[in-house]
Amino acid sequence: MTISGYIAIGVILVMIVALMKEVMRPGLILFAALVVFMMADIITAEDALSGFSNKGMITVALLFLVSEGVKETGVLKKMGTMILPKKRKPIPRLLMQIMIPVAAISAFLNNTPVVIIFAPLLKKWADKMSLPSQKFLIPLSYATIFGGTCTLIGTSTNLLVHGMMLDRGMEGLSMFELAKVGLFLAFFGFIYLNLFSNRLLPGEKIPRFSFPNDIREYYFDLYLPANSNLIGKEIEKRRLPGLNEFTVRTVIRYGKHIKISNSPFVLEADDKLIVAGSSEDVGFLTQTSSVKLNALDNVAPDFLKKSLKHVEVVIAPRFPGIQQTLGEFDFFGHYNAVVMAVHRNGERITTNLKNLELKTGDNLMLLTTDDFTRYWGESRVFYMASEIGDMDDPKDRRRRWIAMGLVFLMIAGATAGRFIPAHGKNEFDMFFFAAVTVVLMALMKIFTPKKYTKPINWDVLITIACAFGISRALQHSGAADFLAHSTINLSKGFGPIGVMAAIFIFTSIFTEIITNNAAAAITFPIAYAAATQLGVDPKPFFITICIAASASFSTPIGYQTNLIVQSIGNYKFSDYWKIGLPLNILALIISILVIPIFWPF
Repeated sequence: MTISGYIAIGVILVMIVALMKEVMRPGLILFAALVVFMMADIITAEDALSGFSNKGMITVALLFLVSEGVKETGVLKKMGTMILPKKRKPIPRLLMQIMIPVAAISAFLNNTPVVIIFAPLLKKWADKMSLPSQKFLIPLSYATIFGGTCTLIGTSTNLLVHGMMLDRGMEGLSMFELAKVGLFLAFFGFIYLNLFSNRLLPGEKIPRFSFPNDIREYYFDLYLPANSNLIGKEIEKRRLPGLNEFTVRTVIRYGKHIKISNSPFVLEADDKLIVAGSSEDVGFLTQTSSVKLNALDNVAPDFLKKSLKHVEVVIAPRFPGIQQTLGEFDFFGHYNAVVMAVHRNGERITTNLKNLELKTGDNLMLLTTDDFTRYWGESRVFYMASEIGDMDDPKDRRRRWIAMGLVFLMIAGATAGRFIPAHGKNEFDMFFFAAVTVVLMALMKIFTPKKYTKPINWDVLITIACAFGISRALQHSGAADFLAHSTINLSKGFGPIGVMAAIFIFTSIFTEIITNNAAAAITFPIAYAAATQLGVDPKPFFITICIAASASFSTPIGYQTNLIVQSIGNYKFSDYWKIGLPLNILALIISILVIPIFWPF
């Protein structure tokens, strides 16, 4: 391998570390890698920019707008209310009734808005049914992943691989080609989750016909004001007089934490209390004069006189206060909302909030007014809000039907496009029909035309565009050939099947620790070089990359929908690998058995 090859491998390793440590957003990290490749004269500026004009990348941008149109008309919320079961049933039946329709929807729409809409609906439904929502939210995310493996437009990674194939002069993927393996993954994935999710996911295990209640508790940081009528009163069985909805966990007196048991405990002036309760009861704490919330100390009195309610949001990467403490970032000044509690990796944080550094994926419980959901419920600053406004207005029924009709025509056109004679110099492909659909949606105001840039995830697009340049850098430097040769040597005796398994494992590992698109960018040129050296058709390897890059089950950071439900469901990092690692192995086995049958070497 030449010096250029070693430089390329070194840049890729640094890029992976930067992605793992989240030094910058993925798109900027990949772009920085491209700049280094240009400085090292490994690729030209034309190579670096090749992905920015690729059909696959532009198609992803168009599909963001299509998904936004469907979301704005309230179609997803309407579907959510129809899908959720109306009666209690055994858990396997409930899971199947929820996951199969969600997988079908996510096969044609971007997974993120599907989870953003469905997750809060599912959580409220679980509370209403007295079921632990943790048994359903990770399966919801996994169902969208299953659906994404079945179509060309199911995930942005599928379109990235499709675009890279076209970039090398190969025939790309058809609309439902991936379903040949994706349906097998979905079928056995559903069976696995039905058999093991009740045992492996957190929350009280649900007996077959029992339905325990699972109410998320929040811890509130209180203090006794000078005129509090609780001074001198006893805490009995962890309950305060007049505050029966809350359980006293700890009393802080002179800086010492005193854990409260069922024994009586007499309160004194200046005592600080940590109490547990439901988020729905927070309004009572703002009205009583017996105790005061520490979080409201610096809030204007006029704010407390307004009609307040609680809202739960998940911090998105675009949130401006990431890596700042709540003391440094004026959350109330920005959003007219008070942070009451934070859920992070299964931990409930309510004390010392001013020194808490905010991170992507944090679930915040806010005390705010109706204006918050009106102004911020649809923003990109937060992934979701517990109340996103009324998106199911009967007046929008016409727009809903138009949106669904346009999506159906787009899918039908892209599927049958290869059988339609070419129109002059244009092909009737996915890009063509997605572009037509977006223009029609804009003209009919299915989404807001003046804000058409808002729904597009530019970081994803830049990541995909840069992936093409990185792929060329690995190829031009000889690094792809070297790594392919090493992969072939490692899998000696197993032939192309062994190489395919190695590609799946590498892609899957990269997906779990960085991002799916970056993982595909690294492994695609290696797979192409390996196929060339073996003298076999590279398409089975490319199908493997599509499946492995989507099969992100073992960590919350590999896939955006996993990160969203992590905070909503109060999951720990370990909850994912317990339920997800066997599913990754299952996906590997299915790929090895099924892919060579439909795409022979």
